[in-house]
Amino acid sequence: MIRTNTMKLWGRANSTNVRKALWCAAELGLKPEHIEVGGAFGGVDTPEYKAMNPNGLVPCLEDDGLVLWESNTIVRYLARRHGQPPFLPDGAVAWAEAEKWMDWASLSFAEPFKQLFWNRVRRTAEERDNAAMEQGRLACERLMRIADEALSNRPFLAGEDLTIADIPLGCLAYAWFTMPIERPDLPHLTAWYERLCGRPAFQSAVMTPLT
Repeated sequence: MIRTNTMKLWGRANSTNVRKALWCAAELGLKPEHIEVGGAFGGVDTPEYKAMNPNGLVPCLEDDGLVLWESNTIVRYLARRHGQPPFLPDGAVAWAEAEKWMDWASLSFAEPFKQLFWNRVRRTAEERDNAAMEQGRLACERLMRIADEALSNRPFLAGEDLTIADIPLGCLAYAWFTMPIERPDLPHLTAWYERLCGRPAFQSAVMTPLT
């Protein structure tokens, strides 16, 4: 059942970080009012937006008077407020395991993924820095091998069920598997990604054109 409320989410839908929030909301049956800002939409440098998010970045969430930025924080908040186990980690150990993967995906992946994605997707062939792109691809490949090994004995990153642990890497994996790049054979990672692709929430929130 879709639950409607006064929740609002600002951010362009083709942003990896906005996809996290949209996917999490969809898994929880939430349908926030979605306002497209950032990138070609603009709007993040206005005084009104800067009053909500002084960083001028996306996403930004408003829920019942609470304003949040930082995509992983938004995912954690939505799960705590609106979720339940198993999607919501149950207990300190489960939370630590989930947050480990969330932070790993966002922090370890950030720079190499940016090098790869910007050069492969957002720049023309003439503008592309091929050396930086390959450096980023190799770094992402090394990181994906870590995830592949972890997934060798479990269907999802934190265990038997989808949790918030899968949200950040899942959004990055969509780009990884969609970009026309060389990829190693990582069977466990691929099987996990295929499980994500079978979820309606992932399809609607994440599987949109890369731009």
